[in-house]
Amino acid sequence: MKVEGARVRILMLSLMICTAVFSCATIPAKKKEKRTVKTKVKPYCVQDQCYFPLPSAEGYVEEGYASWYGPEFHRKRTASGEPYDMNAMTAAHKTLPFGTYVKVTRLDSGKWVIVRINDRGPFVRGRIIDLSRRAAKELGMLNDGIAKVRIEAVQPATLIPYASLQPIWELQPVPSFRTGEFEIQVGAFLLRDNAERLRSRLKGSYDYVVIVPFECSGRIFYRVRVGLFKDLVEAEREAEKIRRRGFPDAFVIAREGA
Repeated sequence: MKVEGARVRILMLSLMICTAVFSCATIPAKKKEKRTVKTKVKPYCVQDQCYFPLPSAEGYVEEGYASWYGPEFHRKRTASGEPYDMNAMTAAHKTLPFGTYVKVTRLDSGKWVIVRINDRGPFVRGRIIDLSRRAAKELGMLNDGIAKVRIEAVQPATLIPYASLQPIWELQPVPSFRTGEFEIQVGAFLLRDNAERLRSRLKGSYDYVVIVPFECSGRIFYRVRVGLFKDLVEAEREAEKIRRRGFPDAFVIAREGA
């Protein structure tokens, strides 16, 4: 009887242990809540010109001249903090967010490459993107130095191995044009009187013309901005018209606080 009693106690204990184990297994663990970290893209100034990086590259399209930079900058620190590698497929742009992938198409030949933005520049009038040496070589522009191109923001592309010297990319185009709130900065001045004169000149063409002060490197710049746009491409088209009217430094910015 003692043996039977012991067996019963052992059996009951085993059942209790199993019940506890399986009961615990059926209770789903609490998932850790994902924390969203909001980052602010800070403006920066180069050669008395201030630039305001876009909060998103979605739908970005632009045409202009591309240039390239090489050995003299190799392994030096880029604006993103990465060391510059002239043999990597990267590029510099004045306002696109770091990490953006763009398709760069040479307009006279149709050749194109995919590059990742990891630096700022080029700070030369008329140029819209500065390519790495390798990217420039792929486009056949090493000798000429510059080429007319179209750049289009794309979602991260997938490199497909292929028995060819030319890498093949499977593109996933951005589905729609970037929407938001945009303005066009026509000029920036150290003297407010100059900004006021430009504002008076532009009032005849635009309902919305403002002067926005901004401190940079210990100095205050008075920035003259026009227009309120909901579509980035529409804003770029208007900026091109303004440049043709004698304001070559006009460029589109995302509206602050939008």
